[in-house]
Amino acid sequence: MIQKVVVTLALLLATDQSAPSRQLRVCADPNNLPFSNRRLEGFENRIADIIAADMNATLTYAWMPQRRGFVRRTLKAGLCDLIIDLPAGYEMVLSTKPYYRSSYVFVYRRDRHLEVRSFDDPGLGGLKIGLHMAGEDGANQPPAHALARRHMAANIVAFKMWDVDSVESPAGRIIEAVAGGEIDIAVVWGPFAGYFASRQATELQIVPVEPSVDPPSLPFTYDISMAVRPGQATFKEEIESILDRRRADIAAILAEYGVPLVGQRASSPPGLK
Repeated sequence: MIQKVVVTLALLLATDQSAPSRQLRVCADPNNLPFSNRRLEGFENRIADIIAADMNATLTYAWMPQRRGFVRRTLKAGLCDLIIDLPAGYEMVLSTKPYYRSSYVFVYRRDRHLEVRSFDDPGLGGLKIGLHMAGEDGANQPPAHALARRHMAANIVAFKMWDVDSVESPAGRIIEAVAGGEIDIAVVWGPFAGYFASRQATELQIVPVEPSVDPPSLPFTYDISMAVRPGQATFKEEIESILDRRRADIAAILAEYGVPLVGQRASSPPGLK
């Protein structure tokens, strides 16, 4: 009997040792494809799986719409420990080294042959231009300012980046409008464009916004990092080592979701979250 108890205890100990003893708590939006959703269909969800597996940790989420105050109400409040996708150098957090770089892009039907690459393109002035209006911090995004500076505010057709919870993937509506001919062209953040354009029956052209004469405070290309709370330097270094080890896996996920990647050095981060 004693021998049986000893064997059972040894088996329990072995089981405990093999099970993940850590938790990785990730802050994420429940309805924001291609980034994340509750069904874990976004590329942030896929990358979070990789990070948790490498840490031998159990992955859990703190769900919060990425509106104004997202960082303050999630990471800073201690509800979670990691944000998967945030502009590098965001002042409220401790950023990891960047793991991808993308830009705002022009999106238009390939059969239109618009060949637009810059806000200074003369052909842009006569087009209906779709924009996501108002960033997560409540401020308009760089394309809106760039068009206003060129006296093309009247060309803008506004689209919501978010909606009520019952509306799935509201950020994709602008790409559907391009494909359907409701607008001539859209200027959107690259990951939105790449993901939703690939799901249209009409072939769409995606072109990174070329550098323009706008001031340095109005960049269109950004480095993207992960973020932890200030003071968690050791945890940040652990995440960075995983990013180095799993770089190829993460790159494959970004490619699968159609994230447009650019090679030039990014400008200062936008205040999006």
